[in-house]
Amino acid sequence: MSGTQAWGFTDDRGTELGAARVPRRVVAYVRAGAALCDLGVTPVAVYGSGHDGEVLDPAKEGGLTAAAVTYLGPGRVLDEGLLRELRPDVIVDVTYDGKSPYALDEAVAERLGVPLVALSVGNELSLPAILDRFGALAASLGAAPVDGTADGTAGGGSPADLRAAEDELRAVAARTGLGVLALSGAGPDQVHLARPLAWPELARLAELGVRLVDPGPGPGANWLTGDWGRAAELRPDLVLFDSRAHATAPDGALSGARFTPWNPETPPSPAAYARFFRAVAEALTG
Repeated sequence: MSGTQAWGFTDDRGTELGAARVPRRVVAYVRAGAALCDLGVTPVAVYGSGHDGEVLDPAKEGGLTAAAVTYLGPGRVLDEGLLRELRPDVIVDVTYDGKSPYALDEAVAERLGVPLVALSVGNELSLPAILDRFGALAASLGAAPVDGTADGTAGGGSPADLRAAEDELRAVAARTGLGVLALSGAGPDQVHLARPLAWPELARLAELGVRLVDPGPGPGANWLTGDWGRAAELRPDLVLFDSRAHATAPDGALSGARFTPWNPETPPSPAAYARFFRAVAEALTG
């Protein structure tokens, strides 16, 4: 795609964005940036969320560190002067409500005169639909199409590779039938228990036959918050624990269960989810 060609894209807020040429200098929220990096569009810089600190969270970095992408710190306290010096052509964020960007104040992009793309990662879209939207954005920004093979080499991270990982997981889930609980530790006395259908990747696990444990009735759309005893009462066979830096590891809790890390902000790319699904399959087999 020529850099002199006009560019247009409608994001998941319904906002029609355009530029006189295809954007080349991309600044993105870390989750979106890691996905774009997987898809062949390397950002010049990424920023974090309110959960993030001054150092890029290892659970979120994906291929960003290897690609030497600059991390700018949390988006809500972003140094606008530094951002201006980076001369971005487009800013890419995510949205959970279909209305507002998650990690950056839209006014920042407006002051810079830069289009801001917000793609949905909430449960109003299925995981395949979310991946399709990020793929469409990457293609609009000039990413080369994947070759579609599933051998884990030239086509590693392709849609075909993701389908192969899903097939592996489906077979393992049918054979084992183990109960899986996803959670995020919030200290020694508190834990957030994920409601499976509130998370597109967990809903996809269920579609693939994984038996997800629902935490039961109570407040909270995405999480039910309780103590570790509440989690233990659910008697999970496998725990997907939030591996982000701000979350508490379930050390000493839920004895008898297996554990495997889960990043609730996994980059929306076939490569990242193929790795996640294979990790779950491996954990289910013990």
